[in-house]
Amino acid sequence: MSLFTRLRQLMRGRLVPATVVSSVVASALAVLTLSGSLSGFAASITNSTNTAGTGTLVMQESNATGTVTCTSDSGGVSTNTATCAGINKFGGSTTMVPGTPIATTVDISNVGTVPANTFTLAPGGSCTQSDNGSVNGAATDLCSQMTVSITVGTSTTPVFSGTLAALAALSTPITLPTPVAAGAKVPVTFTVELPSSAGNSYQGLQASLPLTWTFDS
Repeated sequence: MSLFTRLRQLMRGRLVPATVVSSVVASALAVLTLSGSLSGFAASITNSTNTAGTGTLVMQESNATGTVTCTSDSGGVSTNTATCAGINKFGGSTTMVPGTPIATTVDISNVGTVPANTFTLAPGGSCTQSDNGSVNGAATDLCSQMTVSITVGTSTTPVFSGTLAALAALSTPITLPTPVAAGAKVPVTFTVELPSSAGNSYQGLQASLPLTWTFDS
């Protein structure tokens, strides 16, 4: 016999103490609750794929003809730094004469998957002078005489213009245009020149200055 049938019998034609009724009703509700007969609406969503991953920021430098290429991850992306001796930003000419500029363009590319939001060029040390060949002049200040102008893209406004000694003495890197999107290429042109006033004492000499490009995301 169900609880509800028993309740009806108790209440039919007789007075039933309130405590008895309450007890029976509570028992009935408990049974309904435990049996799950009182149900409502329900909805749910399960996200089965939740992942996060990192991109890459890799720099590539190449000469204007594309015959020489250096990539920052050549030694592994964990360090992501490389030394490139095959691309000479100052042209590498050994036959310069006073008053005749030498222009050299290099391409700096972002071959990674995330944009570079900071792009800089910094001197990597001091400008040094050495002999070029067996016949050498007596001048000792070639770094203070030879000038360099650096332009980016099609702009004719230099991001730096001065002597090699002044470039080497910069206390902060040169900021270049950003962002450099993934897959984008930025041409940078270096124009070096020995002043037309330079005399014979500057013959047979050369100047050298390491430079470092840096991308930051």
